[in-house]
Amino acid sequence: MKKRFIAIAMILGMMLPLAGCTQKEDHSKLTLALRSGVYSDVIRYSIAEFEAQHGITCEIIELSEDDLHSDILNDSANRKGEYDIVMVDGSWVAEFISEEVLADIGELGYSFDDDVIPATTTICVQNGKTYLVPYYGNVTVMMYNKDALSTAGYSEEDIQSLDDLLDFCKVSSNSGYGGFAYRGDTENNIVVDFLPVLRAFGGWVVDDNNNPTVNTAEFKKALEYYINLKNTGTALSKEELISAIESGDEVAAVGWPGWYNSESTATDYMAFPGKSSDDATAYNSNIYGIWTLGIPDNSVNKELACELLTYLMDPEVQKMTVEKGGVPCRYSSLTDPDILAVDPHLEVICDALENGIYRPVMDDWPNFYTVLGQEMKKMINGEISIEDGLNLAQTELETILGK
Repeated sequence: MKKRFIAIAMILGMMLPLAGCTQKEDHSKLTLALRSGVYSDVIRYSIAEFEAQHGITCEIIELSEDDLHSDILNDSANRKGEYDIVMVDGSWVAEFISEEVLADIGELGYSFDDDVIPATTTICVQNGKTYLVPYYGNVTVMMYNKDALSTAGYSEEDIQSLDDLLDFCKVSSNSGYGGFAYRGDTENNIVVDFLPVLRAFGGWVVDDNNNPTVNTAEFKKALEYYINLKNTGTALSKEELISAIESGDEVAAVGWPGWYNSESTATDYMAFPGKSSDDATAYNSNIYGIWTLGIPDNSVNKELACELLTYLMDPEVQKMTVEKGGVPCRYSSLTDPDILAVDPHLEVICDALENGIYRPVMDDWPNFYTVLGQEMKKMINGEISIEDGLNLAQTELETILGK
């Protein structure tokens, strides 16, 4: 009997350090890999209460977009992952699911409520499984200079079509202000800036089966228009563009909610026109760049991470982030009268989020936009004709996708 007691005690003695180690690994800290900038700032601002409630530390790793993408993928190859919450761009979803990077948070008990704008969740659910939540409502809108708009004799209500936008930019550039600023610094920016125009002409880059639809009449008309529009202004980087709109050096551009500055006196937002002319069909031209949150499948803290995910998506917590630049995908945040009194631009953002569209869900999207952006740059700069450029792009894209 004594030997049995000693044996049991020895076993328990060996198990206790292991139990302590497991408890520390699972419950003492959560690590979040997030996109640097306002996207991570609002999470850092709002997690203190969760840390206090659970007696844990949340370590935030801030990364650039490219580094975030590669780090999440690289860490997914490990048996035990370093990250417990990851921020995911919509264009990565197909790749991450095919590589089995993400856990099914539906199995962990997470579900959406009616307050979350339905269209923003479409990319989060794939093959009947919920992998992500829409956290930061990035969606294209139109930035403009209020003084230039007024000087040109226009109001927001006068910009109802792409023709109206072009007229405004022409009048403005002829009256001492600038015109349309566009981002021509990377292939991705060239393509994404153009997508709202393409949608307004009824075109898109792929069909329902992800077959390339670049060499189409709609794409050609949209690009011809876009070249005329960009000729009223100049190509700028993000920081230069924001500054140029504020100063009036340029007067309009495709913008994003994260660029909004509530202290700005000259810059404002409006909806990007969804039709090419006054008598044309109106299309949904709002392009999602929503930053979502998910849990890596190799996280050793899935249950606790899901609790944090639920906390971060809580309506009241999301409202709290607005004052720090947060853009929730919740009606309760974007329609709250007190919030709109301080940040009226969120009403425009809400409308855009209700009618947005995600970029194509495909593994090869980075290669897709790189090839398309390279050919578009040549066409925009006049190095190749639009017809030849679209033919070439269509052929190259079909080759990439194995079509």
